Amino acid sequence: MPPYLTPISADALRAIGIPAPWTFGLADRVRFGELDAVGHVNHTAYLRWFESFRLPFLQARHVTDYGPSSPRLVLKQVTCTYDAEMLMGEDYVVTGRVSAFRNTSFTMEFATWRVASDHPAEQTAHGGCVVVLLNRDGPGRHPIPEAGRDAFITHDSAVAEG
Repeated sequence: MPPYLTPISADALRAIGIPAPWTFGLADRVRFGELDAVGHVNHTAYLRWFESFRLPFLQARHVTDYGPSSPRLVLKQVTCTYDAEMLMGEDYVVTGRVSAFRNTSFTMEFATWRVASDHPAEQTAHGGCVVVLLNRDGPGRHPIPEAGRDAFITHDSAVAEG
């Protein structure tokens, strides 16, 4: 199991059984506060996991450094489909990638994977979001930095649209 909350490379993801096209992941463990009354991970926890993933991912992809001059990143849409329940104490990895982008917005895909040393990684949820970049000070949209666009294409095989 890779260290928790540390970016995981494509090679390390393959080593624990997570297939392409995923090239970036973060590992963690299910905590008690993420459970619902039935004892499995509450649906809202997955959205928090996706959000926690998105922050280091977008920094690594050179879209933002979250500094005072960085664009504001706004979620326009978010989805999640639950594939298998997860329980207290299970190790998991969240993966994500940008699948498509325009000038000022992009579409991300996510998946969560149960990981254990005694069996291959199992996908437990998948989803996506649309993120729009806005100007920090004032109205209007902010263009995706060229380095971010290049990283989306190179690392995620993203498609430029429109």
